[in-house]
Amino acid sequence: MLVLRYALYRFGTMLLTLLVVSALIFLIINLPPGDYLSNQIAELRSTGQTAGVQKAEFLRREYALDRPLWQQYLIWVGFIPGPQGFSGLIQGNFGWSFEFDRPVSEIVGDTLWLTVLVNLAAVLFVYMVALPLGILAAAKSKTWVDYSSAFVGYLGLATPNFLLALILFYYGNRWFDLPIGGLMDPIYEGEPMSWDKVRSILLHLIVPTFVIGTSGAAAMMQRLRANLLDELGKPYVETAIAKGMSPPRMLVKYPLRMAFNPFVADIGNLLPAMVSGSVLVSVVLGLQTIGPTLLIALKSQDQFLAGFVLMFVALLTLLGTMISDVLLVLLDPRIRYEGKAG
Repeated sequence: MLVLRYALYRFGTMLLTLLVVSALIFLIINLPPGDYLSNQIAELRSTGQTAGVQKAEFLRREYALDRPLWQQYLIWVGFIPGPQGFSGLIQGNFGWSFEFDRPVSEIVGDTLWLTVLVNLAAVLFVYMVALPLGILAAAKSKTWVDYSSAFVGYLGLATPNFLLALILFYYGNRWFDLPIGGLMDPIYEGEPMSWDKVRSILLHLIVPTFVIGTSGAAAMMQRLRANLLDELGKPYVETAIAKGMSPPRMLVKYPLRMAFNPFVADIGNLLPAMVSGSVLVSVVLGLQTIGPTLLIALKSQDQFLAGFVLMFVALLTLLGTMISDVLLVLLDPRIRYEGKAG
């Protein structure tokens, strides 16, 4: 019951935080002078294209870009009616992309779930690699196992993702016949889901998952090793061993559980880090994720498209933080007790 109440409380604070973040995102996007349409109007006027200027000015009025900034924000979110009535984010209208001349929902529709899929696979890879290697490195401290895992970790941290992507891009196809580029074979794009399409997606996920997750796994492995070594040096460990508890059982029952706290807390930072870190990799590997779309939107000052993508990343961050907080309450009785006392 306490955990459910805490989860509802965290969900409420997440919504309030998302509201504040939406205002900051909208403000920052509009800090540079001009926008897509005003830049286009200036260019069209310089070339004497009157019809194009009239269309751009019509779009400015249609999407309330001629109104004060605070009104534009409230209309974008959906708190007040605009030229099209109540039609903002909370109503499910993500806006119009002036760069692509299409609704934002059509542009990001396929890329959203592919982005989630790629980064979820990368997160699973991070934990599957970092957890056993971090525990093994701490349990076998100052041995060849520890030094080997440290070398692999530092190598993962030092190698740029885009360089690793290029290397695996070439050798993965040459040695293992892995597909090159994209997240599925072109024949399956736009087709309904089938086993063949799922198989194609899974094959295409191998290289991006490894590339995106390598640096995160290396950093998390080193962090877990340091936390676990710190716990293993505490007096309660010697007491447990002196009472006859076997080292493997003692390791799992006490130090590992305490060392897990920062490990679980990293979930909140891991999801957005995966998304932001995969932007360049997505460009290099030609992945149909949201990263390349964000780059195009920011370069062209396509504010509705850029705003939605940044809101999506912010939502991932807040969801990850909420999940990690709830898991910490379940994992550590001290946190649960403090929450009850508060």
